[in-house]
Amino acid sequence: MGGETTGRRDGRAPDELRPCSLIRGVLKYPEGSALIVLGDTRVLVTASVEERVPPFLKGTGRGWITAEYAMLPRATPERNPREISRPAGRTQEIQRLIGRSLRAVTDLDRLGERTVWVDCDVLQADGGTRTASITAGCVALVETLSRLRQEGKLEEWPLRDFVGAVSAGLVGGSPMLDLAYEEDSRAGVDLNVVLTGRGELVEVQGTGEGGPFSFERLEELVRLARRGVQALVQAQRQALAGLPGAREFLGEGD
Repeated sequence: MGGETTGRRDGRAPDELRPCSLIRGVLKYPEGSALIVLGDTRVLVTASVEERVPPFLKGTGRGWITAEYAMLPRATPERNPREISRPAGRTQEIQRLIGRSLRAVTDLDRLGERTVWVDCDVLQADGGTRTASITAGCVALVETLSRLRQEGKLEEWPLRDFVGAVSAGLVGGSPMLDLAYEEDSRAGVDLNVVLTGRGELVEVQGTGEGGPFSFERLEELVRLARRGVQALVQAQRQALAGLPGAREFLGEGD
């Protein structure tokens, strides 16, 4: 991706993602894990299987995917206390977004009566932590489903598609992709866009921080985000290449 030069501090083009590294299988114990590095943002994601479901799903044969999200105290320039007693409102909102995004591409009937917990821990924050959590969460989920498939616990593959997310916004009136914190903090319009690998919308969170904005601007930013997610899905595919149990999903054959 690339385009005209801009005044972005890191020298990126307006339609360019930050340098992205996505690695799966980074931890020994979880069924799935992934580390995403997106510029100066770093998020560690683990996925764990629990052989039970919430009470409202008992006896239905359906599974569940849910998420937890947290920042380490020094993930930001100033120390933030751990949220020990109850997650803050922002944290709860992000957790729900991550869970909704992963469930949107999963056939919960094929998952069976089990829960996959997706834990997202922000090691370092420089904007885009919720979107990075979704992108890495998908990788950790695929690795988890691959393990369940290898263990004979899944009769059919539950995941319908990849899912990824990225931010886009108007900074100084100019559309920009994948906002770092410095850009996000002065954006007149700020969107978080979640899309499938096929480019279908899952969720759009948007705010006109500097005032109302037009439908044309909204469409422009969503198109920009779609290009960004396409690149992130390619990174997901590269991270998962050759994963046993998921080769048909990855289009690699047996």
